[in-house]
Amino acid sequence: MHGCASSGVLMAAFPENYLPMVEVKNVTMRFNNVEAVKDISLNVTRGDVLGLVGSDGAGKSTLLRLIATMIKPVQGEIYINGLNVIADKQKIKNIIGYMPQRFGLYQDLTVEENMDFFMDIFDVPRKERKKRKEKYLGFSNLLPFTDRLAGNLSGGMKQKLGLACVLVHEPLLLILDEPTNGVDPVSRHEFWEILGSMQKEGMTIIVSTAYLDEGERCDRVGLMHSSILLDMESPDVIRGSFKTLEEAIIERIKEVDGELANDTFHF
Repeated sequence: MHGCASSGVLMAAFPENYLPMVEVKNVTMRFNNVEAVKDISLNVTRGDVLGLVGSDGAGKSTLLRLIATMIKPVQGEIYINGLNVIADKQKIKNIIGYMPQRFGLYQDLTVEENMDFFMDIFDVPRKERKKRKEKYLGFSNLLPFTDRLAGNLSGGMKQKLGLACVLVHEPLLLILDEPTNGVDPVSRHEFWEILGSMQKEGMTIIVSTAYLDEGERCDRVGLMHSSILLDMESPDVIRGSFKTLEEAIIERIKEVDGELANDTFHF
């Protein structure tokens, strides 16, 4: 998923100075004196896909929630499209799409009714709704299932519907927390095809993933372990001389703490 197009539907909204879409500056987050995120700094270039990988409890979900304005850091600053996540929170909510691990689809509503509900939440103009519904349900291969209850969809179809609902207001930044965890391989592939289409339109994407083959699809990979961002480089750079990204990451973690608990890593 490298080489984002330099122009697209979303690029016109970018400021002329081309600041990074996301700037995280020395951010720390604690829960009951436990540091979930420790002094993390990173930038995400506009139109890039950043994949966050790491062991369970590494702080990936917390970092995503911080960027998505769901929680406030105890230290440091975060900027989205040049806006401060605390001072400009309301403005930022209009330009980001956030899909947590447990996304709140309404099981007793149909596919179409869920889409309508989220378009109401985001105040999507009436004249735009039919076009956007066809576009994002089309991407998701859900147009034949508009009358099916969300509760009756497969796991992969539910995730694709969740993504379509997040996309209806056409955010500049898409934040996804392990969106394909537990999804079958075909649906995972289709999900990433949708992400590829959105990147081509200029969207910036941050996604945490439990699957390192998905990390290979990203422009850069951020490796987190024990609340710290160890590395953030292209998949090729992180892989180095190792045959796979998995081998490289295991060795990198062993360097840091001298031991590897295989049961804390998803492969």
